[in-house]
Amino acid sequence: MKLFRIPIALILTLLAFICFAPKAEAFCGFYVAKADTKLYNQASQVIIARDASRTILTMANDYQGDVKDFALVVPVPVVLQQEQVRVGDPKIMERLDAFSAPRLVEYFDPNPCAIPPFAPSSEAAPMGDIRRLESNQSRRDRALGVTVESRFSVGEYDILILSARESNGLQIWLQRNGYKIPAGASQLLQPYIRQNMKFFVAKVNLAAFQKSGYQYLRPLQIAYESSKFMLPIRLGMVNANTAQDLIVYILSPKGQAEITNYRTVKVPSDTEIPVFVKNQFGDFYKAMFATAYTQEGKKVAFLEYAWDMSNCDPCSAEPLNPEELRKAGVFWLNTNQASNVFITRIHVRYTRDKFPEDLMFQETSNRQNFQGRYILRHAFEGETNCPAGQQYKRALA
Repeated sequence: MKLFRIPIALILTLLAFICFAPKAEAFCGFYVAKADTKLYNQASQVIIARDASRTILTMANDYQGDVKDFALVVPVPVVLQQEQVRVGDPKIMERLDAFSAPRLVEYFDPNPCAIPPFAPSSEAAPMGDIRRLESNQSRRDRALGVTVESRFSVGEYDILILSARESNGLQIWLQRNGYKIPAGASQLLQPYIRQNMKFFVAKVNLAAFQKSGYQYLRPLQIAYESSKFMLPIRLGMVNANTAQDLIVYILSPKGQAEITNYRTVKVPSDTEIPVFVKNQFGDFYKAMFATAYTQEGKKVAFLEYAWDMSNCDPCSAEPLNPEELRKAGVFWLNTNQASNVFITRIHVRYTRDKFPEDLMFQETSNRQNFQGRYILRHAFEGETNCPAGQQYKRALA
């Protein structure tokens, strides 16, 4: 059983475009590969669309095993009603992953004798109402300090919104009611109870799941108003034996989002790498990320992408259209343009000792572009019998 786990989605798109005259504002080149979430065996993905105090959170589940054993427990700041919860489109996670993944680009140097004098590589390639439901068990529930604040079904999921007075009572209640919560959950539930948070609890309605015809569990999307801009990750560590990868896509009308309680650094980028890496880019990126993760003491978050959704350069996938953005939770679109949606992709590799707190975010007005980008450069192999050609050869080393 996994708590707060998200699916690995993949989509392979090959887009290429050529720029013969590099400019300071363009990356250009050929896009050839990307480092998407398929590289990680246990990568979780979450979409957070937020403007002011309103949040739409999308969680897609990569649960592996018998779906009857699936249990999702997510702390939420408010009591949710049925109209605030829906089943999402799994393809949206794939689209965001493909659009924002770190990418490999390929350059072919032109004939230096046929163009203006060769520039150094750094210049040539710049970068509803609450319902109290009473049952025969309500007295026992109250004895445990647990209250069912709301109960409803959405798609193939049966949803409960719970409040609790103490963590042991909540854990006992969940186990009595058929939720397979692992040992040790009580300790991690306690901080949320102290903050008076509620608990969004979901399990699969087997009859509805079989009737739907879906092979995999679809993502759950919840909407709420709260001043808290955060993502609970500690419950996902209950039964984790190794570090877990989390990819967070934050969509905002303002600009980049930042983590406030952990340091965020940019993933190493804009580096030329040997041509043979072209067929091993996935392995290269995993090794590079692991090295950076270790060098930073295993306690930072990495910015992998920050860009306006209306464009990309180079594009590893087409930008999401307005309809796709609405499915991703973007609620502030009032035209058919996506120019007021900024995406921030943050990659966190976390363990219980290095990330003892949940992730706290803030919105900023910073709209500076950034991407994880790695460059293959092919040297010109023709005749270079001109002064510019000789200069080019000397610069190749």
